[in-house]
Amino acid sequence: MTKPAHPIYNLHFALVCLSSLLFSASFNMLIPELPSYLSSLGGGEHKGLIIALFTLTAGISRPFSGRLTDTLGRVPVMAVGSIVCFICGFLYPILGSVAGFLFLRLLHGFSTGFKPTATAAYVADIVPRERWGEALGFHGICFSTGLAIGPAIGSTIRLYFSLNTLFYTSSFLALMSIIILMNMKETLKTKQKFSLSILKISRKDIIAVEVLPAAIVTLLSYVAYGAILTVIPDWSQHLGIVNKGLFFMVFTIASLLIRFVAGKVSDKYGRIYVINTGLVLLVIALVIIGYEKTAMGLLAGGVVYGVATGILSPALNAWTVDMSHPQYRGKAMATMYISLEAGIGLGALISGWFYQDVIGMVPYILYSTAVITILAIIYMMFRSKIPMKHQEDVLIEAEV
Repeated sequence: MTKPAHPIYNLHFALVCLSSLLFSASFNMLIPELPSYLSSLGGGEHKGLIIALFTLTAGISRPFSGRLTDTLGRVPVMAVGSIVCFICGFLYPILGSVAGFLFLRLLHGFSTGFKPTATAAYVADIVPRERWGEALGFHGICFSTGLAIGPAIGSTIRLYFSLNTLFYTSSFLALMSIIILMNMKETLKTKQKFSLSILKISRKDIIAVEVLPAAIVTLLSYVAYGAILTVIPDWSQHLGIVNKGLFFMVFTIASLLIRFVAGKVSDKYGRIYVINTGLVLLVIALVIIGYEKTAMGLLAGGVVYGVATGILSPALNAWTVDMSHPQYRGKAMATMYISLEAGIGLGALISGWFYQDVIGMVPYILYSTAVITILAIIYMMFRSKIPMKHQEDVLIEAEV
């Protein structure tokens, strides 16, 4: 008799997906308007720091979030991320200086340093191994929906209302994410009470060595995203697109449409095949975005970029979980996210340094990130290959 499929689409899964949607919309709705806001404060030369500082503290907080996820529980750590977003939305209007703004970008980064790490571990807890790719892909759809609607909503609010209204709306969405978390059941079986000793991080707590292959590919492939977050709002305006969030909405919608299928394909045919496909498409997308000098060309490149990231993201997440030890999933996901934040931060910092508000530099920045992505393809070609079946056997033994 055939064993029925595990019902992964249940209330717990729906709650975590909805919470992630609201959370991602909360912080991403600010992105298109922050470069011009920083310029209005007199800090136009620091645009690369908008993303770089955000990702810096996100990366620094990952080892702590991973450890706390594996000790205190998944839900409390998810809540910390949403609470930081809630607070920051109210502080942006108050700290109206370049220094205050950059400080807030540092503080805001802690939100993504905590919530995604615990969320990925939570999803892995409630979904059977053979459907991790599918579940993480669907969760990615919800997270990306927030990323898509956030910039579009944010730019619309800025056009018809005020920048302060945009900041307060960001806080409201974060608050809704917190309320949802209150109804979620904890999945960590052996929890500890909080003590300062838990925050003591040793070298072995920072990096999960077993997932380094996924971390390296993640770092190299996300440099492009950091550059895009930094230069595309100005590039969109240069090409005549009024709503600077439109590019982000287009590429994220394309990502949504492919993620669910990509997750299933990676479960069936393996992570390596899917990751390589995503990397090749990512290179093509970056070349299109840099080469085309029209609004339609930019949006077409955004579609290809969205498909590439929609293929890559769930496969890289699932590959990380595949290689992780079950009792240290939080640390494993933290390692992958450290690489993600490092890639985004480097991309933002370097592109901002080269850009300096010289619009003609944008294509060359994008071509450079395409070259870095090619390095990820080369790494995937020459890395020592570990058969997936062997990895699964190791995980089964570890769980036993």
